[in-house]
This record gives sequence, structure tokens and C-alpha cells, in this order.
Amino acid sequence: MSTVFRNGDSGPAVTQIVGLLAALDLLEGDLPSTYDERVEIAVRTFQQQRGLHVDGMVGVATFRRLDEARWKLGDRILTHLPGNLMAGDDVFALQRRLLELGFKVGRVDGYFGPETEAGLRDFQRNVGVAADGTCGPNTLKMLAQLAPIVSGGAPNAMRAQERIRDAGPQLGGKIVVIDPSPGQHLPPEYAERAAEVVHDLATRIEGRLVATGVQAFLTASRSGRHRAPAEGTHAEETERATFANRANAHLSISIAVDASTNPEACGVATYFFGSEEHNTWSSTGERFASLVQREIVARTDLVDLRCHAKAWEFLRRTRMPAVQLDAGYISNPGDARRLADPGFRDVLAEAVVVAVQRFYLSPEADAHTGILRLSELRSALSGAAPDVTR
Repeated sequence: MSTVFRNGDSGPAVTQIVGLLAALDLLEGDLPSTYDERVEIAVRTFQQQRGLHVDGMVGVATFRRLDEARWKLGDRILTHLPGNLMAGDDVFALQRRLLELGFKVGRVDGYFGPETEAGLRDFQRNVGVAADGTCGPNTLKMLAQLAPIVSGGAPNAMRAQERIRDAGPQLGGKIVVIDPSPGQHLPPEYAERAAEVVHDLATRIEGRLVATGVQAFLTASRSGRHRAPAEGTHAEETERATFANRANAHLSISIAVDASTNPEACGVATYFFGSEEHNTWSSTGERFASLVQREIVARTDLVDLRCHAKAWEFLRRTRMPAVQLDAGYISNPGDARRLADPGFRDVLAEAVVVAVQRFYLSPEADAHTGILRLSELRSALSGAAPDVTR
């Protein structure tokens, strides 16, 4: 489905959308035959619940999530299909169940990938059913019988923290992917200016990271930046996340700017993978986002719009801690003036690089927000203690 559906539309696709919303109890009573105000409100509610961009329209991303939401564990046989991963609420439920039983599934993201298949095979071997990596009737029966009495905890978070400790504080040799976001939701009148700001900022971050010994990669070049039709392209987000995964990146940061019909809207925000609906989030992504946000707020006068969990496809698909930085509102005169200043973009770039270093520092070696400079980073890389007295 490539069309974007909005208030006033009708037809078979709208009927399907209405049916999916009704199945989720987001529409009650007599169901509308057109995309009316009730449908728009239901779509906005769904988008908010699922950590999507809230615009009341149904494009590729929202439609896919509506389709995923209709599946409950046991409704279908689940298996790993390379190149076309099965996704849905049933996969979320399977991953959560396996994790609570002590089996590794990777990130709880609703995609039946190789890590989920490996965890399922491990479970099957332990309970004495065919270890075929397929969740069918026999496996579902054993999952039901062995439902954990106690749930909770954060085994994935502990494993992630252990990986960070094992990586050590040195940045040399680490891989960071920088993603100049195409800005899918920007009005056309801001697109070109936003692309210039975003790419320039990404390039400044790349240069500073390389100077610290990091292998830094951009997901797109200035001359071939991504095109972005309305509501974004699911395939492009997947492609950008796949690039980061294939690079075996340790961290990934997507750089964007925002826009609003309200010229007073302004400020900086960061986003990490998370879904309240499925009680899952990236603890390391949240920490990285918090560091980036705090460094920028400490070094600039941008309004602090804080950190937020989102299930955008780029954040959901990446295997490493990933963050999206919205560096300001290009529709706001004050933010636009700041972002147009190369000196200000230098400050933003330094804040991001310092956040990367702080991500790998132990609490004992860490510095206060807004104090650590690139010179201290180089000292830390050479083994000297950073000077934080200035």
C-alpha cells in the first residue's frame, strides 16, 4: 500500500482500515463507510499508542502496524523468513514469553529474526519438542504450560550494559553510523533547507568522530540524499537501518530537524526505541538519547523537549543503541537562525561527540554535563585523565 489515506477518503482500503481499527476497539457502534473524523481520531490514538508519528493519516508505516496489531499468539504459525520477516503482536508476545523463561531473543521488537529463531530452538530443545525454530501447536502448548510464575526484570538491559563495559572506554576502533534523516514529515517548503542543515551537521559530527579514532559512516551522501514522500517510506527506513546493522555499528544516530504549522514551536528532542504498548524499550538507547539531549541543552539555549520512546522503523530495526536527534524547528525563526549558523552547528556536533564518549565512560571517569571538550576526549583516548576543572 503506497497511498496515504486521510479524512474524506473512501473505498476498499478505507473499509479495511476501519475494520482493523474496530478489531482493536478503537471504533465502536456503527462503523463509518468513509474516512471521517471518528476514523481520524482512532488513527491518531493508534499512532500514539504505538509510538508512531501522530498525524491522523494512514500511510505505509501506520497500515503495517495496524496489520501487525491484529495477530495474537497462536493465530498463525511463526517462523523465520529471511528477507521478509514475520512481524506482529504475536511475535512481540513470543519474544516476551521466551525472554521471561530465560532464553535470549535479542531485542523485543516484534520481528521474527534470526535471534528469535535461535532462542526458540533453544527453548524447544529444553522442553523436548522438535527444534525446528517454528512456533506451531506443540511449541505453543509447551509455552502455555511453562508460563513463568514471576515475570519482570530486565535481562536484555543487563546484557546490553555488560556489552558496553566489555567494549571499554576507548573510542578508537568503534563504529558509529550517522544517518542524515530525509525528514519525511517536513512540509515541502522546508525540505531543501532542512536537508542542507542536516547533512552539514552530520558531516561535522562525522569529522569529529573520525578525529577521535572512530570509524564513522554516513547513510547517504549530500548529492544522493533520500527522497521522502508523504508519511515516509517504510522501505527507506528499513534500508537505512539495514546499512547500520551490516556495518556492525556500535552506535547509530539519526540527525533531523522538525517543522510545525505553529511558528512558536521550538526546541531540541531525542528519541530512542520503545513501545509502551508492548512494555519494551532499549535501555542503552534511552541512556544514549539522554546523554545527547543533556549535552546539547547544557551547551545551547535550545528549549529542552526531553527524550521520548518511539517505535519508528529506523529505531526499531537497528540492532545497536540508536537515537534520533531533532535538532530544532526550522519553522521557528529563532531555531532556524541558530541552525543556519555554522558556529552553532559546531557546538551541536561537539555535544554529540562528547555524548558518544560519555556513553562508554564509567561513572567514576565521567565528567559533568557541558564540561568535557574534544581536547579532553583526545586526552582520554591517549590514556590521560580528562581535565574537567575548567
